Amino acid sequence: MIEIGIVDDHAMVRAGLRQFLSEETDLRVAGEASNGREAVDLVREKALDVLIMDLSMPDKSGMDVLALVLAKAPDMGVLILSSYPAEQYAVSLIRQGASGYLSKDCDPAEIVEAVRSIAAGRRYISRSVADLLAQQLNAPGEKLPHELLSDREMQVFLQLAKGKTATEISEALALSVKTVSTYRSRLMEKMALSSNSDLTYYALKNKLID
Repeated sequence: MIEIGIVDDHAMVRAGLRQFLSEETDLRVAGEASNGREAVDLVREKALDVLIMDLSMPDKSGMDVLALVLAKAPDMGVLILSSYPAEQYAVSLIRQGASGYLSKDCDPAEIVEAVRSIAAGRRYISRSVADLLAQQLNAPGEKLPHELLSDREMQVFLQLAKGKTATEISEALALSVKTVSTYRSRLMEKMALSSNSDLTYYALKNKLID
């Protein structure tokens, strides 16, 4: 039996996933969470094979939660199921340790296929994500500014774009305020931006935040 956790801040989404997955004899939903903190608690308390996780959460960014849950359960697979198009986050999240990425408008049968593949120890790379990976390999000079950021710089960027202060970011990411400021300087230079309002505008324009 494949033990599954579901993390989504919408109760109806969780209920729909739970109902759909319960129709498969080899899958069992062992627990649910509605935010990042609950997700970490769920992973700590349950021995999960696969965590199905949304990116949009009320308390933490999906990238931050991914790092936290994998720190607690490094052998667990994480399937990102998001409303964001794959080109915005998929490659970065897979590089950070996610086992797969699917859009919420995918065929439900693909979710089951992905869960089984991930539970067997494989990554699930959809055709769209595979195309993105190929594009990045073939055209490294055509990246968008945010695609030039390191994983940690991307985390700091998203926090800044949401209006978080350096102190708040240091607490959320377990970094010193000085280190956060250093990351801010680096990412501003890489992206050719001059203020936090520029960061927020860029993130909204590219649909990196809601």
